[in-house]
Amino acid sequence: MVALGGGHGLYATLSALKLVTENITAVVTVADDGGSSGRLRTEFGVLPPGDLRMALSALCENSEWGRTWRDVLQHRFTSDGPLDGHALGNLLIVALWEKLDGSVPALDWVGQLLRIRGRVLPMSPVPLDIEAQVRIDGHPQTVRGQVDVALTKGHVDHVSLIPADPPAGPEVLGAIGAADWAIMGPGSWYTSVIPHLMVPDLHRGLCETNARRMLVLNLKAEKETLGLSSADHIRSFRAHAPDLHLDVILADPSSIDDVSEAELAAAECGATLMLRHVRMNDGSPRHDHLLLAAAFRDAFECVG
Repeated sequence: MVALGGGHGLYATLSALKLVTENITAVVTVADDGGSSGRLRTEFGVLPPGDLRMALSALCENSEWGRTWRDVLQHRFTSDGPLDGHALGNLLIVALWEKLDGSVPALDWVGQLLRIRGRVLPMSPVPLDIEAQVRIDGHPQTVRGQVDVALTKGHVDHVSLIPADPPAGPEVLGAIGAADWAIMGPGSWYTSVIPHLMVPDLHRGLCETNARRMLVLNLKAEKETLGLSSADHIRSFRAHAPDLHLDVILADPSSIDDVSEAELAAAECGATLMLRHVRMNDGSPRHDHLLLAAAFRDAFECVG
């Protein structure tokens, strides 16, 4: 299984997938420019480590050892000094990047510490910036930076990456080529999900792989997609990757405003819309990893 995304959305997918298989590769966005990750990126010129840390934490071994080190990685300092807001795991990852040659070996070392089930890889070996073409009150504007795009009050028409032709690591392309399934989403639509489609080699790999492809929809629209229907989300995905065939689009019934329209949009991607209850029982817009794991099993068995 290859899971592509970032942040809390990818965390949910990985937490579910590790209940189904041990053969997991997480491919993580590297465009964050806010918070602890943004500060470390600016100060040291490194990849933003936060989403990579989250993915590593999600895949930790379900033992006292794994859970303890997960909590240590996720620990965030609160102080009146320069460490305020930094997650310890971010600092550890940056320290290993300075110590070792290349980002992938460092992430593998953190993975060994957590005894993770799988592997975590950056989407690209270079830090990226997201740029969005946005309409605000009908006027076109350009918004740059993951934080600003995520918080935009305008309608996002299209996103692109800077640099425009970033590389994808050979480990990422190898994992996608060998996968049985490639799973995209859930997550911040234009800043965690769509960016994977903008890396040329990664896009090509997703198109050419023999793996089945699944898109997992969010449980609600976020600021960057406010006003978009579930079908609009699917169509925006297709607009950024019209040549990418999907097999399954997984969604919770409560998140679909018009089933017929969503089914039509899914069919335009070559996919079947699969509705399964995956929301937390408390009603919050969070995926329940047990229900999501059951939904993944259904999809794997139905589609093959």
